[in-house]
Amino acid sequence: MNYNLIPDNVSKFDNVYDVLKERGFIEQSTDEEKVRELLQNEKVKFYIGFDPTADCLHVGHFMQVIIMMYMQKFGHTPVVLIGGGTGMVGDPSGRTDMRQVMDIETIEHNCEQFKKLFDQFLEFDEEWKYEGNEGVYTPGHENKTPEPGKAIAVNNARWLRPLNYIDFLREIGSLFNINTMLRAECFKQRMDREGGLTMFELNYMLMQSYDFMVMARDFGVKIQFGGNDQWSNIIGGVDLTRKKVGKEVYGMTFSLLTNSEGKKMGKTQKGALWLSPEKTSPYEFYQYWRNVGDADVEKCLRMLTFLPMDEVKRLASLKDQEINKAKEILAFEVTKLVHGEEEAAKAQEAARAAFGGAGGGMANLPVVEIETDALQSTDKEGNQLGGLGVAAFLTKLGLTGSNRDAMDVIRQGGLKIDGEKITDPKTLIKADSFKEDGMLVEKGKKKKVIAKLK
Repeated sequence: MNYNLIPDNVSKFDNVYDVLKERGFIEQSTDEEKVRELLQNEKVKFYIGFDPTADCLHVGHFMQVIIMMYMQKFGHTPVVLIGGGTGMVGDPSGRTDMRQVMDIETIEHNCEQFKKLFDQFLEFDEEWKYEGNEGVYTPGHENKTPEPGKAIAVNNARWLRPLNYIDFLREIGSLFNINTMLRAECFKQRMDREGGLTMFELNYMLMQSYDFMVMARDFGVKIQFGGNDQWSNIIGGVDLTRKKVGKEVYGMTFSLLTNSEGKKMGKTQKGALWLSPEKTSPYEFYQYWRNVGDADVEKCLRMLTFLPMDEVKRLASLKDQEINKAKEILAFEVTKLVHGEEEAAKAQEAARAAFGGAGGGMANLPVVEIETDALQSTDKEGNQLGGLGVAAFLTKLGLTGSNRDAMDVIRQGGLKIDGEKITDPKTLIKADSFKEDGMLVEKGKKKKVIAKLK
């Protein structure tokens, strides 16, 4: 595995704080001057927490992964905290609904899948382990000092699940002021919604703060990083660590990946943009970045690639049709980071073939398989039609969110099947409509899939 993905010329700065600042990541620090000085003069352990709410990381997590890669490049020790304990509650930060509660087996499975993905991006000291900690009164310890330049991974289930609730409330809960907590932005949003904020969720801040305290006490973690929505939780941990164990620790938050309209990036019609090829194919992943808005190119190049800043600025300054060259480079670089150079090259070839009229790359287009039995439909009287309506077919392929959306696409002339424009919404798709190598379905200029019969 090649972990040296960040070139030495990525920045003119030698302090990772300045590099992260230059790339536009940093939003807030608990003490900017001290954090910068710490990162200049020491090699520190820092942590970012990831709750296993699914069995795969998505592109929102990828920003945090890139920050850890920069930190590792400059000699610091990333501590990947996988939330097998906090994941049982769910973080209310940035949400208006309550997270779905998962059972322990699901959480443990998700934790294992997360670690496999982190292994793609960070080099870990696999011999390092967290030991001890059987409750709030029993400190734990690390079995060894991590190998210089390697990351470590820990699961907060190790210290959260053995907790006695009364001990925890007495020793930790007594140090939190409810009035202060309720002023936090993460709780305000939930309180304003139907159902309000539950006591279950209110405990999340205590648990995350306790995470920071345990790691600072037991194996010397000095900084917590997180998205901007984590500010209140990070402050809670900094305060608790000072009060409880007398250690000075720090926090820093980063911009969330949003587009020029302030909306979170990484959402597709099918849902999240996942980092696993089983959930989001390299082609779909590439196409997402190839199709970002012109106004978002500079931000994405800056935050999601390791191109030097001079090159980022040059590409971002391109205008009109030329900006598409920058988008191609963006899509290739991000896909290369996540899926490797070979898959990125295939995706780029397929996209150029599909959208440039050539045929050679069609084999690399995403394939959607459909059951022959699914190509059946009936009219209002219940009579078999001998095929599936083209609108329902589009929706089944995931190209539209509903049959009504599909009808709009068809009426506006936005659908082609095997190169032929389909304008009649009564068109039926039958089993014999498929060629041996599948059917090319194009929605507009940007969405193309190969439909094949199972």
